This record gives sequence, structure tokens and C-alpha cells, in this order.
Amino acid sequence: MANQEHVDILKQGVEVWNQWRKEHQRIVSDFVGANLSGSYLGGVHFERANLQDANLSRSGLRGANFMAANLNGADLSNTNLWDSYFGNHNVGYADLNGADLSNTQLGGVDLSNVNLSGVNLSGADLGNVNLSNAVLDGADFTDAVLAGTAFGDRDLRVVKGLVTVHHRFPSPLSINTIYLSGGTIPEAFLRGTGAPDTFLEYMRSLVNTPIEYYTCFISYSSKDQVFAERLYADLQSKGVRCWFAPEDLKIGDKIRPRIDESIRLYDKLLLVLSEDSVASQWVEHEVETAIGKELEGKPNVLFPIRVDQAIMESKTGWASHVRLTRYIGDFTHWKNHDDYQKGLKRLLCDLTAGSSDEKK
Repeated sequence: MANQEHVDILKQGVEVWNQWRKEHQRIVSDFVGANLSGSYLGGVHFERANLQDANLSRSGLRGANFMAANLNGADLSNTNLWDSYFGNHNVGYADLNGADLSNTQLGGVDLSNVNLSGVNLSGADLGNVNLSNAVLDGADFTDAVLAGTAFGDRDLRVVKGLVTVHHRFPSPLSINTIYLSGGTIPEAFLRGTGAPDTFLEYMRSLVNTPIEYYTCFISYSSKDQVFAERLYADLQSKGVRCWFAPEDLKIGDKIRPRIDESIRLYDKLLLVLSEDSVASQWVEHEVETAIGKELEGKPNVLFPIRVDQAIMESKTGWASHVRLTRYIGDFTHWKNHDDYQKGLKRLLCDLTAGSSDEKK
């Protein structure tokens, strides 16, 4: 039950109340369950106030100071809290539905379990704020500042303005948030939270909404470097995520661990066949590995292309198998612009067709 004396003083106006608070700083003001709905309380000093279950809905609280106040169960719905200060504490199960918290200092506040539906958080300081279990439907994060902000397992499709958020330093984001959000979280936001690029590449495929093309690992001989670099650049420009590296790097090379990791991650193997690559044991191993993946149920893994006639003339068993079972992309005249573009167009169509087949 609220202290009626405190309620009566507050009703005399914010200036009177703030002066009284200044003169009675040791007293904990008591507004438990008080009905203050629709009041104009801009700039009010509610430091350490007990506002548990108080009704402050539709009130004007711009610039209010809630430092260390008890807001557990308080109704702050549809209030104007612009430029207010909450300090570092737990606001409990407060209802902030539809409130205007733009430019508000919320750094360190525990907003878990708080109803933030439709809240305007534009420009708000959300550094080290705990939003786990908070209701965020329709919340506007435009130009909000994040730093170590915890979202918990939230569907971020329901919030606005994520692409405009400012990241002072990374914020934790759970894998469940990615799944719940259907892979639609803006990449600019994810990068700001600290998500690595390799994760961004696979985000949509993790939630069964594949990227436009499958990722490729371009496997080739270092003697075909010029062609491989051109193909890599053109595939990237067309939206194909890919890695590439020559097959004959020495085991001791510093880049080798990264290549081995990429090989484990690729969806498609784009195999550049030439006189130099066909003659190596490496290419046979790559072909067998790709075919093995297909036999395990992963369709359309191997995409061979040729830059000369070596594969067509080879008498090895694996080469015969590839010739009989695969269309081998023709880049034998890749130095000719028109011929190269024709081969590239066909390759992109094949990659897209492979994507469509796997969706069925």
C-alpha cells in the first residue's frame, strides 16, 4: 500500500516533489500500488523509490530518474520515458508495452521478463542490458547502442531497425535466436554482434532457407592459377560463395589448415581439370571423395570443368567414369571472352539446377 503522504506531495507537482526528495534523501519513497496513471511527471526523481505494482500508464515521464527504483510489476505502458535514466538494476516484471524509451540510458538494466512490445528504443543505450525472456514484438531498435547486450533465445524478426544499430563491442547471440528468426537477421547486425563470416555464409542454410547458390570449393592446380582466380572472382560477383586453393600446396604451408577446413565445409566441388591436375593423385582422391558424398545421399556434389583436352584423352578409370557420368564444363577457350562467358553461364545454370534438385 502506497504512503499517502508521498502520493499527496507528488500530486503538488514535480518541482515540489524533487525538493522534498532532496531534503529527505534517506527516506525510501513508497508508491506501492499507487494509481498515477495519466500524470505529468517529467524530470521526476524516483531514485530508490518503491514503485512496485504502481500504475504509471500513459504518464509523461520524460527525463525521469529511476536509479535503483523498484519497478517490479509496475505498469509503464504507453508512457513517455524519453531521455530517462534507469541505472544498473532489475526492473522485474514491469509492463513497458508501447512506451517511448528513445534516447534513454538503460545501460546495465535487467529487462528480462519485461513486456517491451511496441517499445520505441531508438537511440537508447542498451549496453550490457539483459533482454532474455523479454517480449520484443514490434520493438524499434533504430540507432540504439549495443555493447554486451544479451538477447537470449529471441525471434528477432519481430523487431525493427536492427540494421541501424550501433555496436560499441560484441553482444552474445545464441544459435537458437538464429533458428527462431528464420535466418532473416540482417548480416550487418550479425557482424556487429561478433558473428564470424564463416557463420554468416551458412546462416540461411542452417535454417533450411538456402542461399541463392551453393558454396563451392574450387580445386585446381597452381599452374592454372590465372584461370582459377578469374573464375573465383566471377562466381563471387554472381553470388556464389566459394573458396579456392591450388592442389599442390605443401603440407607445411601456413594456409593449409584453412584449406583443409574449407574442404570439410563445401557443398559443391568445382574441379578444374587440366593436363597438370589430371596427372596428379590428388584429383583422383577429390573425385572419389565427392562421389562418396553423393552415394551417401548428398546429390550433385561434383562439378567438373576442363581447360584443355587432358580429361578427354586420359585412360585412367576415374577419368573414364567422369566422362561417362558427368557433363564436363568446357572452358578450353577461356581466354576468349565470348567463349568464357558462355561456359560461365552454363556453369551458373548447373549450380542453380543442383540447388533446385535438392529443394525437392
